[in-house]
Amino acid sequence: MEPGDLFIPVDTIEEEATLTCDAKGVPPPQYRWSLNGTLINLGLDRRRRLSGGNLIISSLDRYQDVGMYQCMAFNAAGAILSRRASLQFAYLDHFKVHTRSAVSVREGQGVVLLCGTPTSSGDLTYAWVFNEYPYFVQQDNRRFVSQQTGNLYVAKVEPSDVGNYTCVVTNSVTKGKVHSSPTALILKTDGKMTHLISASPKIEVNFPDNVSAARGSTVTLECFALGNPVPEITWKRANGVPFPSKVKMKYSNAVLEIPSFQQDDTGGYECVAENRMGKNTATGRLCVSVPSAKPQWIQAVKDAALAIEERLHWECRANGKPKPSYTWLKNGQQLLSGDRITVVDGVLSVSALALSDAGMYQCVAENKHGVIYFAAELMVLASPPDFTGNVLRALLKAKAGTTVTLECKPQAYPVASILWKKGNLPIHINDRVTLSPDGTLRLANVSKSDAGGYTCFARNRFGMSSTTGRLLVTDPTRITQGPVDMEIIVGESIVLPCQVASDPVLDVSFSWAFNGQLILSQGLLSFMLCKAFLPSAQRTAGDLMIRNIQLYHAGKYICVVDTDVESLSAVAILIVKGPPSPPDSVTVEEVTDSTAQLAWSRGRDNGSPIANYFIQTRTPFTVGWQRVNTVPEIIDGNTLTATVVDLNAWVEYEFRVLARNSVGVGEPSPVSVRTRTEDAVPDAAPGDVGGGGGSRSELVITWEPVPEELQNGESFGYIIAFRAFGEVSWTHVATSAPGASRYVYRNDSIAPFSPFHVKVGTYNSKGQGPFSPVVTIYSAEIEPSGMPAGVWARSVSASEIEVNWQALSYSPERVLGYEVHFIVSNENRNHTHTRCHSSACHRPRCTSVPWNQTVVTVSGLAANTQFFLTVSAFNTAGTGPFLPAINVTTKKPPPAQPPMNIEWTLIGSQLSLYWEPVAATESESEVTGYKVSVMLPDLLALGCPSVNSVCHLKTTLEGDRAPNSWLSLEFHLERSATGFETKRINRHSRAAFSLDRAEFADVRPDGFLWRRCVMSGK
Repeated sequence: MEPGDLFIPVDTIEEEATLTCDAKGVPPPQYRWSLNGTLINLGLDRRRRLSGGNLIISSLDRYQDVGMYQCMAFNAAGAILSRRASLQFAYLDHFKVHTRSAVSVREGQGVVLLCGTPTSSGDLTYAWVFNEYPYFVQQDNRRFVSQQTGNLYVAKVEPSDVGNYTCVVTNSVTKGKVHSSPTALILKTDGKMTHLISASPKIEVNFPDNVSAARGSTVTLECFALGNPVPEITWKRANGVPFPSKVKMKYSNAVLEIPSFQQDDTGGYECVAENRMGKNTATGRLCVSVPSAKPQWIQAVKDAALAIEERLHWECRANGKPKPSYTWLKNGQQLLSGDRITVVDGVLSVSALALSDAGMYQCVAENKHGVIYFAAELMVLASPPDFTGNVLRALLKAKAGTTVTLECKPQAYPVASILWKKGNLPIHINDRVTLSPDGTLRLANVSKSDAGGYTCFARNRFGMSSTTGRLLVTDPTRITQGPVDMEIIVGESIVLPCQVASDPVLDVSFSWAFNGQLILSQGLLSFMLCKAFLPSAQRTAGDLMIRNIQLYHAGKYICVVDTDVESLSAVAILIVKGPPSPPDSVTVEEVTDSTAQLAWSRGRDNGSPIANYFIQTRTPFTVGWQRVNTVPEIIDGNTLTATVVDLNAWVEYEFRVLARNSVGVGEPSPVSVRTRTEDAVPDAAPGDVGGGGGSRSELVITWEPVPEELQNGESFGYIIAFRAFGEVSWTHVATSAPGASRYVYRNDSIAPFSPFHVKVGTYNSKGQGPFSPVVTIYSAEIEPSGMPAGVWARSVSASEIEVNWQALSYSPERVLGYEVHFIVSNENRNHTHTRCHSSACHRPRCTSVPWNQTVVTVSGLAANTQFFLTVSAFNTAGTGPFLPAINVTTKKPPPAQPPMNIEWTLIGSQLSLYWEPVAATESESEVTGYKVSVMLPDLLALGCPSVNSVCHLKTTLEGDRAPNSWLSLEFHLERSATGFETKRINRHSRAAFSLDRAEFADVRPDGFLWRRCVMSGK
């Protein structure tokens, strides 16, 4: 670390100043400092001391400590100098104390008050106080304080200007301020009326004729004039080009400021001061200053370690403006040309180096802007030959027929002479065996006879040394089976072989590279992308397996075989075929109401030429993507444009393109921008046109709305046309609701159930579309006026009632059918034997039948319950008048208790069953009989329909007796190839019996109500 320049405010002289200096070396360096070229005696100087290599100065003195400082670092290896660093002080002295003369001026004249700046160091700023602090003079078009001269300029004196003026100077570095003695400004009182006399402008503040400025700096130009009236200041460029926006005008245009000065800002500038009496101008030219710079290194020197008696050649170069000069230092002392030393500009040459030439050298480049130093160490070496770290290999293997190089490079100063021996015999040099000047022995086209021990002997004036190694010549290695170029389909697996034959003494290793990247190392696969593995890592085989090949596996594969003496390789190109990559850049170029012209760019064919393309589309009305028709119908692989046809008008479509090759269909392209087809006249008519019904004097017309995707444009609606039978003209009505599906026409003149022809059409903003086919519908009808006659009813069972009536013989109104209405009688609502207790049982209920039916059985009723019934005719208009209600009561329910204590006996083929009779309760129907079910595995007799069927038998009342409580059975099984066989039931036959509750009074003729009571018998 080198010292830097210091600029210290003088008011901090009680503090310390530090000049840094830090160098590295072995042993650690010591330091000395000089001031203005004179060594500082730190032992006698109490204000200066060292801290490491840094020089610390306390109790700073503006006069004794100012100057150029330089640091020297030195140790046993030599000495170097640092750059020279300056120490300066920023200060501002006080004004000389004296009374300033008053300035007398007439009113209307101009005046200049001089500041008289004291001695200083550092940038200064100026201001003026009027009469007393802090009333500073405010600058305007009449008053101006120049930051170049410090003077106060008044263009035209007025009575208000009379007073005392004090110049205030501020040092921008020290922030210190000093005040001058006041200068009195008074008006002359000689009676002359000069304030009424006008004067043309006189420019007092001007800028130089030529101003040089550095690029990027801020340029400030001042211009101020005296005159009566007060002159107006304007600026312009000599070339007439307007000022750029960055240029600023200050203090009523007295200051022109150009920030970030560039080449475009150069040229002539003109300040114009003008009043009604005339004008005055000041001109100058701005230019970019020629850059000047202190030296900078472009070529430096490096440390050198050279043998004694060798030659040193160092060259250093630096740039700078002006061009720098060079000197060379050794251990801080300047070198001059002599017997062995030559110094020319930045070049230092020393011939026949001696040990005394070792040390620290510095190249110094200097111009008027600065000095730079670069240091390098020179070591002069002297030692006998030493092979440490550079001995011959104990065993060197080489392939027969190759060239072997044996290096003999001992460390020796000066350079040693070399002698080679094979065994104990010197080596003779010939066309095949050569020795280079640096001692390297080369054996060309080696054979088995060249094998053996080789020794290199090295000698200089300080001693001798040697090193020995053995050469082994091997047979060449051959690749017996290498990988071959292949074509493969995505998803398959392959093995790339790599097998060699080699000399047994050699170590063989295999590695693989894919497209220049190593994927196999030390016999282990590391190419994870292909998920391959090396099945064999033997010395003579290194096959590569790649599973589930993908497109990115295509490329160049190299098997590399490395031995001790050589490296071989075999190359194969793997072509992977797969479905095409997605096409790209799908654009819609032209759209009509039913077509869209598409273009796209080709994707990769992935090893198999693209056979054809097809296009899919999606709309807000479709589920997923749909293939569409195109022109051409089949888009071959060389075509990159097609027209999609059969599109719906005024629908937003998205398109994508897919490519197919011999392998399959690839992924779809990116989706195109959503595009709407043009609008068109509707081409679809509403479907399922019909109607009828409604209220009196109404014609109800219905239809299936046209889907939005078929409406073909905006402002879609329907046109409903209808006419009565026999009429020629149509009545047209339009509705603008696209989703409408019904229209009702009301007119009191419409007769009930009158036929009408009806059709429904479509329209949109483009025009009218087609009408549906004409259909016939009927106007609303009125309900029937007649009533059925002869209504009667009977209870069929505990849950069913049969109702009968006579059809209407004549009705002026249409009869579509009859309705039977029934409700539970209020008398049954509190009866304890009524089985329905929910509120739903007491609500009116209804069942309907067609017009040609006059009987209906109502089921699902509550048992032992009285119902009121009535019958009426109905049509689409409603229900006609009701007949007076009749009543009917459902039968009681069957007994809930099944037969109990069933017993049976079997004597021969006679089976007898016994059970306990069932007694019905008051709320149940009386027992009229019992039903017995018999099931045998092979039962075919007794009218049973099939094998494993159940036969039902029953007992009935005989006279006044109770139903039988027993049953005796005898029946046969009949089955043979040609007919039936008769077989009696014996004790080894299996049968299953179930005895249900008895047949009851409410049993219908077509069946039995029974509950199974299962028993088994053998």
